[in-house]
Amino acid sequence: MGGMSAMQHAGLTDVYRARSNKLLAAALWSLAALGAVVTVLQAGVPGLRFAAPLVLMAWAGWALFWRPAVVVSDSGVELVNPVRRIGVPWEALAYVDTKYALTLGTGHGRFTAWAAPGPGALGARRARPEHLTGLPESSYGPQHTVRPGDLANTVSGQAAILVRRRWAERVESGAVAGGRVEETPVARRVAWGIVALGLVLTVATAVTLLS
Repeated sequence: MGGMSAMQHAGLTDVYRARSNKLLAAALWSLAALGAVVTVLQAGVPGLRFAAPLVLMAWAGWALFWRPAVVVSDSGVELVNPVRRIGVPWEALAYVDTKYALTLGTGHGRFTAWAAPGPGALGARRARPEHLTGLPESSYGPQHTVRPGDLANTVSGQAAILVRRRWAERVESGAVAGGRVEETPVARRVAWGIVALGLVLTVATAVTLLS
């Protein structure tokens, strides 16, 4: 997934990426490739010296849509965001929220998954009865209600199911020590290489467009 992991994963590891994000990445890559082909046809290979905007588009497709993921293992949850990774051990996890996106609450703050945004009004209206049943117990509110972001047909809901099920399994098996939310650290790593490349491409694009 690019960059150094924020935590050491153990046991079965599930990696969640939204299908919609993959499609957006593929669309940007296709546009960038088409632009490169048109540039070569019109100006020849030398024309590629003006290709910085196309490379920036391809970078954005990877960094913003393909790279983001939610990684769930016996060790905890790692959120892979565009330029940052957050590793949350199970002992550090206090709650899971999906109001706006999959969000992990810890004693050191709230961390949101870029890869799992909450649904819009359309996504909630598409819910069917089967999307409300069989969810992890912590998904349900008073009177067995379900928040739109927890529905099984939504991106945030699908990611939340993976997190909540593994969390419950680890707690029930006695593998997670209780009462350690505040003292358990959350690992955070910035992917400086990705940041630097994005800045270089942005500057190169600005120079290209202004020249």
